Amino acid sequence: MKKVASLRYGVIFKKAFSNLDVFKAFVKDFIGIELKINQVETEKEFSPIIGKVESRFDLFAEDIENRVIVDIQHVRYGDHYDRFLHYHCVALLEKIASSTNYSPNLRVFTIVVLTSGDKHKVDMATTDFAPKDNKGKPLNELQHKIIFLSPKYVTDETPEPYREWLLAIADSLDEEVDETAYQRKEIRQVFDLIEQDLVSPQERFKMKDEYGMEQLQRDNALKTARKIARSLLSEGIDPAIVAKTTGISADELAAISF
Repeated sequence: MKKVASLRYGVIFKKAFSNLDVFKAFVKDFIGIELKINQVETEKEFSPIIGKVESRFDLFAEDIENRVIVDIQHVRYGDHYDRFLHYHCVALLEKIASSTNYSPNLRVFTIVVLTSGDKHKVDMATTDFAPKDNKGKPLNELQHKIIFLSPKYVTDETPEPYREWLLAIADSLDEEVDETAYQRKEIRQVFDLIEQDLVSPQERFKMKDEYGMEQLQRDNALKTARKIARSLLSEGIDPAIVAKTTGISADELAAISF
């Protein structure tokens, strides 16, 4: 067993997946493209800002045909489908030079890794921009995609090569992995890159900072959920419906003073 830093932390995820070989292998396995790149950027921003909200991409790489974004999210937000759609559209719009040409000269792919899971509890979901006829046949236009990955829900039915990557990410979350269980050399390389003994003091500081921010966001989300729950219960709504609506379990509801 190998002691590793958890891939739940953005600083650790970027440390591992900004490695050129790891990034290219990961992207190839999920979108089937062999990227021709010589660097992976972290904390990528566009200047000037596209739209009214500043977007920052955890990992960003581009060759002459493809623009690929990989983002890691650990705290579970209710708006991540909308938020990463915005990010994806920003990456598309930035390539449109003028109103006379609405076709960016490359395909854009966004991969979102949701390490804490998602309410739908599926291992992988895709937003496909391809138009289709009324029989569902693709017209081979608009090949852009957003892929949402939830390592928490990987099963025996998750197809390879996706399964091994998702298992590896999930395996790291408790900070210990059995590297002998993985065949891909790039996955073993990930474990080497995030080995606990190789985490710098600066990276440890950022991990603690991320943890503090996550805890604050969780506390705020719980306060909001409790406020909504109190309001619904005061109106006589069935507790089972309140639990489903707010995400607060029946036991937690019983323990809250309303």
